Amino acid sequence: MSKELTAQERTEDLLKAFHEEGSLGKVYDRRLIARLWPYIVPHRKLLFLALGGVLVTAATSLLRPLVMLDAIDNGVLAGDAGVLLRGGIALAGLVIVEQVLLYVQVYTTQILGARATSDLRRDIFVFLHQLRMAYFDRQPVGRLVTRVTNDVDAILELFASGAMSAVGDLVRLVGIIVLMLLLDWRLSLITFAATPLIVVLMEVVRRRMREAFREIRAKTARMNATMNEQVAGMGVVQAFRREDRAADEFDSINRAYRDANISSIKFEAMQDAAIEMITAVCLASIVVAFGYHRVSFGTVVAFNAYVVQFFEPVSALAMRFTLLQSAMAGAERIFGLIDGSGEAERDAPKGPATEAGDREIALAFENVTFGYKPGSPVLKDVSFVARRGERIALVGPTGAGKSTITQLLLRLYDGGTGVVRVDGDDVAGLSRAELRRRFAVVPQDVYLFPGTVATNVAAGEPPDRDRVRQALDRMGALDLFERRPKGIDTPVDEHGANFSAGERQLIALSRALYRDAPILILDEATANIDSDTESRIQRALDELLKDRTAIVIAHRLSTIRRADRIVVFHKGRVVEQGTHQELLEHNGLYARLHELQFARGAGAAAE
Repeated sequence: MSKELTAQERTEDLLKAFHEEGSLGKVYDRRLIARLWPYIVPHRKLLFLALGGVLVTAATSLLRPLVMLDAIDNGVLAGDAGVLLRGGIALAGLVIVEQVLLYVQVYTTQILGARATSDLRRDIFVFLHQLRMAYFDRQPVGRLVTRVTNDVDAILELFASGAMSAVGDLVRLVGIIVLMLLLDWRLSLITFAATPLIVVLMEVVRRRMREAFREIRAKTARMNATMNEQVAGMGVVQAFRREDRAADEFDSINRAYRDANISSIKFEAMQDAAIEMITAVCLASIVVAFGYHRVSFGTVVAFNAYVVQFFEPVSALAMRFTLLQSAMAGAERIFGLIDGSGEAERDAPKGPATEAGDREIALAFENVTFGYKPGSPVLKDVSFVARRGERIALVGPTGAGKSTITQLLLRLYDGGTGVVRVDGDDVAGLSRAELRRRFAVVPQDVYLFPGTVATNVAAGEPPDRDRVRQALDRMGALDLFERRPKGIDTPVDEHGANFSAGERQLIALSRALYRDAPILILDEATANIDSDTESRIQRALDELLKDRTAIVIAHRLSTIRRADRIVVFHKGRVVEQGTHQELLEHNGLYARLHELQFARGAGAAAE
């Protein structure tokens, strides 16, 4: 029992290490704010408008107690109704102006925040598209989704709550201190005596709240990652009856997320309660002091108003300080992703020009050794060439390195030794955009994006309906989609779930034809197509491959018999090359694979 428990704990530790990030270390708020500043600068008109509204609103709030003092001393106590009327009108006017400006300030601040965070979210999204595929192999999808959504929303909440109001709160605080000292410096000292306690309290709470919000961000990422995995693997979960186990795992993560939130709530409540208590003690002390210190009744009212106003911005600053900690924790994660990934695709300087004769070779691998992990090479000293217009088939057992060839051609992965050339150019010296324009790829696992059949065939380009129809027709697939009520405008559900595997593959083949690139990569392109459909598109493939260089990866040896040359891989090495007939006569690995597959086919036919 103990061994089983230890194994379970070890599994949980591995999952936690995969889903959660480590500490980012000490990151200063000023540095993070400096990183956010470029997203605010483009919207500086809104910033200045909001700032102006904040300053005027703060000024009007400072004038209200003075108007009350004048109305009471020179109006009520002096029995002058005119002064009292003017004071009432002035007070009403100040309140109306203050509320109108408050509306402008809140509106402009939130618009500013929405636009700034929209730009930030766009930049994160664009940055993710620049990362190497190796980075995504190590990262849970939910963690990356959290960066683009929850962490950016934490920054937006700071703006939405009136971050600009913090400037107004500081101005009000300074103004209140000056006016209180002018009214009565002795009573002011009683109020200011509480200030050091508040400063110490906020410093103590600040450190703990930052850690609490860091924990919340980490737990949010883990929860989103787990949700993504469970939904994506729902078929496996239900097929193997793992619902209860999945619920238990999620419950554990959910409890950790709840506890992290409770921790932040505890510190926030502690801060609010302490400030309210200090406010009450100060007011009580001043009331007692009035018994020993004679002032006018108007001064009493005005001073009490300033005391309340003194603690209002302090309490508001404390609240916004809480949101600041949450926003800074989100900013830490966002900029930690950008700065710490080290996986952004960067194009190396172009190498020296190649010889003109090399231009006749479309593809070339020259002594290439590569591994996804250090010390575990997948390709070992691989060399072969493909001339223009040549159809090259890559054959070998699963894991022999065939698909890795295409990954290196497209520079989805970098590293290793040797040289990979396309049209005579070292791919390491080409920009990825320029390199990938030369290829059209049909992968084994077809991914369809939300949209329509037409937009998926166009694959990111504005769809030309005539070209889409022509591509589908040449692939022998137009009639299949025209049978649907909306034809090529048929909506595509998530991952193309409303199409069969064969139909999805036909869309992918048509997408390659629409791209009209000089080099075509077919990675198990007919793996999910039945024999009848395969025979339909084989004729269209012959037309598609005219005047194009093709790299064909297939387990079905029947699909590559007509290849100009077959390159046979085994354990990461090229062990044979030649035509179908030459390799059969050689009686090597290809011949054995052909014999085994033919025997299985004959057995299936006999059944």
